[in-house]
Amino acid sequence: MNTKNILIVGVGGQGTLLTSRILGNLAVDLGYDVKLSEVHGMSQRGGSVVTHVRYGTKVYSPLVEVGEADIILSFEKMEALRWKHFLSAEGKMLVNTQESDPMPVITGSASYPTDIMEKLYADCKEVIEIDGVSIAKELGNIRVVNTILLGLLAQSMDIPKDQWIEAIKLTVPEKTIDINIQAFEKGYYHGINLNREV
Repeated sequence: MNTKNILIVGVGGQGTLLTSRILGNLAVDLGYDVKLSEVHGMSQRGGSVVTHVRYGTKVYSPLVEVGEADIILSFEKMEALRWKHFLSAEGKMLVNTQESDPMPVITGSASYPTDIMEKLYADCKEVIEIDGVSIAKELGNIRVVNTILLGLLAQSMDIPKDQWIEAIKLTVPEKTIDINIQAFEKGYYHGINLNREV
């Protein structure tokens, strides 16, 4: 198969790395050659974090080139804007509508942009947004935002849903399996319901 290029972006502490590892492990289990590259920001929490995930019959480089990402999964709105130039012309942008103020906004030297979603819709062929934080609060566990977003990602890919669920069971702590599967289902069916409305 042709190499699949996925960029997972966010800020430190959002669970982006766990999400990329579940995807990477799943692709390995399916027999693909997989390359991952994680780039961390200046601080563990609040700094920009991006993971390149590439898988296919044979993958030579771990890095997604500018303009070649099939999917960008963004855990935060401004990070989607920061990395959108990596998306291919036919690519899909998946955006969690959460806003995390970067240091210039916190210090008052800049303000958080108010037109991010408008720019994404104007520049990307397909954009799907989701309020992962609100869904996680409804489930009673704010820590499962990443699994909600994983569900949205899964719905946009051609890997069977039950294989994603097995990968989650093998990756998360045993006591959190049930809540993580509930979160995954919420994200997965959010994508399906949006497609039905189109």
